[in-house]
Amino acid sequence: MLPLRDIRRYHAPAGEPVPGNFAAKQEQEERGMKLAGKLAHVHDLSASERDQMFALMEKHYLNISRAKFDADLAEKQWVIQIVHEATGELCGFSTQMTLDAQVGARQIKALFSGDTIIDRQYWGDQALTHAWGRLALSLIDEWPGTELYWFLISQGYKTYRFLPVFFHEFYPRHDAPTPDRIQEVLHALGRQKFLEDYDPAAGVVRSNAKQYRVREGLADITPERLRDPHVKFFTEVNPGHVAGDELCCVAPLSRENFTFAAYRVIGLEP
Repeated sequence: MLPLRDIRRYHAPAGEPVPGNFAAKQEQEERGMKLAGKLAHVHDLSASERDQMFALMEKHYLNISRAKFDADLAEKQWVIQIVHEATGELCGFSTQMTLDAQVGARQIKALFSGDTIIDRQYWGDQALTHAWGRLALSLIDEWPGTELYWFLISQGYKTYRFLPVFFHEFYPRHDAPTPDRIQEVLHALGRQKFLEDYDPAAGVVRSNAKQYRVREGLADITPERLRDPHVKFFTEVNPGHVAGDELCCVAPLSRENFTFAAYRVIGLEP
């Protein structure tokens, strides 16, 4: 397992931008706004860290409940914390857990990413993707020969757009149908994790009265965005995203499935 140590951000070589808002990241560096990621066990989080995490969620989402936030956090194993290197301020986080599921005669494992947020002023920084990539690679190495997936739910296009940047193979996608074997994985994980809230016909987790949703202006889909085939596809298969519906997605976790761009962000050779 990945040691619980600071995971320094990947810095692209001069003249080689990485996925994301590279110009914004350069501006952050010039202003001394360097971020770093570290992996922590949920049970090791202090009350102050939990309060900071909830404050970030409340800043970016509507209908946030502290009780639901605490319950969701309690079931997770780890938190990737994104902190300001100079001040120690928590600038973002992503909760993580592993799942085991039976898919017909197949036993599979999945890394599930839960609540994830980066403060808006740090959008474009790669600290979170760097740290998540290191965690994913550590699980790949720990479970050789295991049928392993990344399982995530996307309420906004920004989350979904991460998939084509990081992976060769992922589903659902605009340019290929989802194979039956992958559809079975999606259904198994969706039903296991979300019970009756999972809609297998649509492949989404339906919003309920307790579901939070992104605040207006943070992930709006403009006509310009819709020119991106990945964004257009996301809106077509998850039209209820504005109300909080979340699209279930998977990508096989293997070293071969990571793109070259992903390895650049993680800071490793393919």
